[in-house]
Amino acid sequence: MLPEVENAAISPSGESIAVLLTEDGVRQFIFLNSEMQVFRRMGMRDIKVRYFEWVGEDDLLLVTSQTEDLRGFTTDKAEFAVAQLVPVTSSGPAEIIFSNEAHLLDSIYGNYGKRFIDGKWRLHFGALELKKGGVGSRLGGYSFQHSRPYLYAVDAEKNRATRLAPAANEGVRRDWLLDHQGEIVVRLDIDGNNGMWALHGANGSEIVSGEKGNGRVWLVGLGSAGKTVIYGRRNDEAISEWFEVPLAGGTPQPFLKGKDIDRLYFNDLTGQLMGYLDADEGPVFVDPSQEASAKGIRAAFADFDVQMKDWTPDFSKVLVRTSGNQDSGSWYVVDLGTGQAEAFAYERMAIGLEEVGAISTFDYVASDGLEMDGILTLPPGREAAGLPVVLLPHGGPHSFDHEQFDWWAQAFASRGYAVFQPNFRGSTHREQSFRKAGYGEWGRKMQTDISDGLAALAEKGIVDPSRACIVGASYGGYAALAGVTLQQDIYRCAVAVAPVSDLQSMYTEDYRASGNNRLTRAALLEQLGPREGWDDVSPRRHAERAHAPIMLIHGKDDTVVPYVHSHKMADALKDAGKPYELIALEGEDHWLSLSTTRLQMLEAAVGFVEKHNPAE
Repeated sequence: MLPEVENAAISPSGESIAVLLTEDGVRQFIFLNSEMQVFRRMGMRDIKVRYFEWVGEDDLLLVTSQTEDLRGFTTDKAEFAVAQLVPVTSSGPAEIIFSNEAHLLDSIYGNYGKRFIDGKWRLHFGALELKKGGVGSRLGGYSFQHSRPYLYAVDAEKNRATRLAPAANEGVRRDWLLDHQGEIVVRLDIDGNNGMWALHGANGSEIVSGEKGNGRVWLVGLGSAGKTVIYGRRNDEAISEWFEVPLAGGTPQPFLKGKDIDRLYFNDLTGQLMGYLDADEGPVFVDPSQEASAKGIRAAFADFDVQMKDWTPDFSKVLVRTSGNQDSGSWYVVDLGTGQAEAFAYERMAIGLEEVGAISTFDYVASDGLEMDGILTLPPGREAAGLPVVLLPHGGPHSFDHEQFDWWAQAFASRGYAVFQPNFRGSTHREQSFRKAGYGEWGRKMQTDISDGLAALAEKGIVDPSRACIVGASYGGYAALAGVTLQQDIYRCAVAVAPVSDLQSMYTEDYRASGNNRLTRAALLEQLGPREGWDDVSPRRHAERAHAPIMLIHGKDDTVVPYVHSHKMADALKDAGKPYELIALEGEDHWLSLSTTRLQMLEAAVGFVEKHNPAE
């Protein structure tokens, strides 16, 4: 289920902290003052909260999402983000952004930042404009016209919107960057038909342009002085690169070339780069005092995975989240003026320090000689020898696992299983060539990387390879299905949550959802490899080869991997006479955003593994 503490944010002055948590079974916001005392509580339903942030000292911007049926459009279902301003220091009602504008849809399409201008807070969002009249016009006589967003500024005090920029032409994808005054300083346009792209400045003049057939060009942010723009693009070898170019135009220069960057830090109120987190060097900031502070924070929590989650504009106070060995998730406010760190929330109060399974990185070599690694979580109080094991590959597949408390891994570990989360080729924690090595390897080398990890653990004597199951979600769910269909006699069972079961179906769905965008098509073909090989690595096409019981779990409102993937996989297994279970999560999305259905998934997954691969 969701942790007791889901997220937190600090106000600009650092005097107040908003915390979304569940206490005594009630999901709610609590608001803490500088003395860490609760000055207000606000009940919350079990809805999909995407993020929240302070707007001044008195209001909270809360962004949630909901799934809507769109049959008849380019996709059957879509997830809509809704933003609302929630009063904290007054008792007025929350107001939905754009709710006062009849010609705008009550949802947002990109958050372009908040600015404090002439004593007032202004918010910036992408919005869809409606047209007067037309077929299917709703109350007030407005109807949908197209899905290309316009850029709007919203007066936070009055909740009134003003258009800043028009939508792109049909077939063109558009993005913007704003300066400290909320003025557009960069516009990116990418033509979906020919891959031509260009960055334009405030006066419409071209900053830089080019052509990339896969359309992989994107805005990163403004440079540290606000006079340059940082953008990314994929080169001919499919390697991602960053470049920096003056807003006035000029020759783009490589940005942080050759560095392994975990994260960039930007100033929320100016959009300008503050610094970055280098995987080797640690935090690097433009301001030396901020760099010293950031490195001090990491040093103070050196034994844990540490994340700076939020901070005041002057960087005087920082919210820090830690997790790892003997830490199931802790939140601190660090006062950089005094050098003091005060804990204000714990994510899982019921889990004692000794109940957190030991977490470490396990290095191994794949069968083709490529160096690999993964995260090993051991059951508390058990010797690391001959253990039953759960392979838990991550989703994405362009993602990675690292040494932190993972609720799913720890759930299995608490029941006596070793859990291994392999960072197979295609994962994003290493050099770009490692990520590229996963292209065209669905069900092939990406799959054997997982079982090679199992073999390496067995060779060390840590696990018993005859007592292994494979579990995963999204791409990890695909890998779970592939582990008992494309591969044979390795795993006792498989649990696939929101899995891709057929590559051709995934390609068709994504291509259709893009409006048959040629660049999307090129990107998918690049990642999946030649079409003629897709059936060979699609678990649904090989259901008759399933050698172990399979559990399928899928949210009915999944807009990333549609529920039909599990439904059709279940039908194929049924036709082949293979053992399976299918659990539909009502109202749930791809990210398991609801506490009730996340708990339902976890109980079902753990129970299935315990049934077919007992830990004792």
